[in-house]
Amino acid sequence: MGKIIRIGTRDSELALWQANTVKEKLEILGHQTALVPVKSTGDLVLDKPLHELGITGIFTKTLDVALLKGEIDIAVHSMKDVPTILPNDIVQAAVLERGNFLDILAYKTNQEFLAQKDAVIATGSLRRKAQWLNRYPTHTTTDLRGNVNTRIEKLRNSDWNGAIFAAAGLERIGIKHKNTIGLTWMLPAPAQGAIVVVARKGDVEILNTCAELNDEPTEICTTVERQFLNKLEGGCTAPIGALAKIEEDRVVLQGVLLSTDGSKKLESELSARMGEHHNLGRDCANSILARGGKRLMSEIQGDITKSPTVFSTKKLTSDQLSRFMDSVTVDSEDFIQVNPSRIPSVVLKSKIKNVIITSQNAVEAILTHNTADKLRFENIYCVGRKTKRLIEKRIGPVKHQEKNAVKLAQHLVEYMDGLEVTYFCSHQRLDDLPTILSENNITVNEVEAYRTKYSPTEIANGVEGVLFFSPSGIESYLLKNPADKIAYCIGETTAKFARKHFADVHLARIPTIESVIDKVNENYGKK
Repeated sequence: MGKIIRIGTRDSELALWQANTVKEKLEILGHQTALVPVKSTGDLVLDKPLHELGITGIFTKTLDVALLKGEIDIAVHSMKDVPTILPNDIVQAAVLERGNFLDILAYKTNQEFLAQKDAVIATGSLRRKAQWLNRYPTHTTTDLRGNVNTRIEKLRNSDWNGAIFAAAGLERIGIKHKNTIGLTWMLPAPAQGAIVVVARKGDVEILNTCAELNDEPTEICTTVERQFLNKLEGGCTAPIGALAKIEEDRVVLQGVLLSTDGSKKLESELSARMGEHHNLGRDCANSILARGGKRLMSEIQGDITKSPTVFSTKKLTSDQLSRFMDSVTVDSEDFIQVNPSRIPSVVLKSKIKNVIITSQNAVEAILTHNTADKLRFENIYCVGRKTKRLIEKRIGPVKHQEKNAVKLAQHLVEYMDGLEVTYFCSHQRLDDLPTILSENNITVNEVEAYRTKYSPTEIANGVEGVLFFSPSGIESYLLKNPADKIAYCIGETTAKFARKHFADVHLARIPTIESVIDKVNENYGKK
């Protein structure tokens, strides 16, 4: 192949190890390659809507989007993390020879706790938790999230007895914990220890090249395991383990389904001749479903709905939804409806020396019945970087921008030329900015640019956190909901208002929707 093969990967240490492994194998075969670490999705420009591509909710993966946009030629994944149904136009191109598929227990000093009634074991996996509790029902499990290095460090600094890891993850990045036990009795996640390469469906040259990397025995075993997972899951995350092996001329599959607390366990083991194994995963799953698996899956689905969830008071885009870590379920609705007001033409046609704009809604309202060339604003002051970008794109240069209204008011008191400003705002606005200016003898001419209408929704009891983007959004939320959740806030003004009602308030590092989402991910562990 003459062209350079662009290999898409996330930038974690383990992901880079996997991508470099694929890179080295391709280069040994004489191909030119380049790694392309991908951090965010950006805009997906395609001729089909996202739902037709199968990229929705947790299935919207950064690398899938980059692949479909043509920014990379292949993507490399831990196969156990890949949905059993790939997005349309993305296909499995190769599976590398499988590494260590076992789970291991890393522990502190000795193994005595295994024979004791009380012990604390850390894991972020429902499957590992359920299997551990099934074997050690009196033990306690605690959540453990983050990358491998972070989780090892948490174990060392905790009072836990041990933590469960995928052996392959530790081995591949060279982490050696002093005390470990191979959990040979614990069935791994389907395809655990395998690395998969995916590519675009129609890219024949790339698919032919990747085929040279494919390990057929691993492909057979992981396909059977993932078929078992697909048949059982039905879209619901559940404690499911599976392991297929090739023994002489037969494929042997072990599968297990457990309740989330480990108290119930259904197992199946079936085999089939090579060449007649194509429905083995489905048959093994059907065996479990026929023996109480359907009822157990319904119970599990009820349990999963109680898992950590968040709700956004602003409708989120597909790209924004894809930014959440996979273990967090998300819902969103607009709690505020915005309607532009008819601003008197005499106001907009007049020359105004100092203008204050504190939201993107105000920008849109100003331009609803007017064009930028008719506006005669000399100095524009604003709040927020996104508001600044929109003003400079649609109206003109911004004299000065601050991250919140109080800081902007303080700047104007110190540096503004003149003692009069025109403030384009909502009919509902906070008092901080006009109060500070008035106290410093600056006349504030308020112009109602838009009106906001509360549109609250009653959210489910299981929701743990709520994303807020304005004080008005909080007021709307409180009309139908209690202040007993974690509040994730876009800026200090919103956070200040939230602290009047919520006991647990988290502030985004920068005032953007994406930064609020990152704060949620940070609270639950890295994506």
